Amino acid sequence: MAATLALVDRVIFDTVEIAEKRLEEHLDCDILYYYGELRTGNFNSFKDVIERMAERGDKREALALCLTTPGGEAEAVERMVNVIRHHYNNFYAIVPNTAMSAGTIFCMAADKIYMNYASALGPIDPQVPDRENRVLVPALGYLDKVDELIEKSRDNTITPAEFSMLQNLDLAMLRFYEQAKDLSINLLKKWLTEYKFKNWTNHRTNNVGSKVTSDQKLQRAEEIAMKLSDNKIWHSHGRTIPMGVLRSELKLEIEDFGEDDNLNLNVRRYSDTLTGYLERNGSQFAIYNRHIF
Repeated sequence: MAATLALVDRVIFDTVEIAEKRLEEHLDCDILYYYGELRTGNFNSFKDVIERMAERGDKREALALCLTTPGGEAEAVERMVNVIRHHYNNFYAIVPNTAMSAGTIFCMAADKIYMNYASALGPIDPQVPDRENRVLVPALGYLDKVDELIEKSRDNTITPAEFSMLQNLDLAMLRFYEQAKDLSINLLKKWLTEYKFKNWTNHRTNNVGSKVTSDQKLQRAEEIAMKLSDNKIWHSHGRTIPMGVLRSELKLEIEDFGEDDNLNLNVRRYSDTLTGYLERNGSQFAIYNRHIF
């Protein structure tokens, strides 16, 4: 039985390694697979792998991160992006399935974002530790509820139970949640302007052909950040935002890997094979690159 399982594992990773090699050649970049939450506790593992990849003699100038995540901490994403940008001149985000919340923030730090019709990002509702630091909770949902209670208090429509909830608020945690929201928005504005929009030099819709100014890039980035953080638009922390909506409503340039048969085949073979293997084994977090593992 053990020999059979070992053989199955070898077949799985042979498939993954071939797909990774083909993706490297197709996109002319190094490839890193990331599965799981984006948490500070995972940072050292991430940093160590990037450093080991960067030490290779045949290291490329770009890194593509194949990312599947339910979200996590914006602070962790900021540190991970800094590591990537220290070692690589260009950064691509590949989303074969979903990159939610902090995963969306991560993607906005990329020079290019690769998705297909079934891929999705999510609202940038930052996830922060609860009081006991045991689980992550969506900050915007908490802030929205507080705003609702304050508005009811102002209108004298608040119930005694709701008033009691308002009185018992932990103001330090409330401020922590507000800071998490501000950080998420500011990171998006900075990274979109600096990286995603770096080659946006001329207008393509309004005032076609005219030069795009730095202020216009910043304004566009702020519009995207505010929309992605607006629960009134998305209604749910878990709401997925497909490529079509990102293109049409947020006017984001997304590379559709589904339009290239070979690229689509190898992204799916690489990601689906690894993800299926991890899910069958009950793994919560994994990083993979064939040169390191």
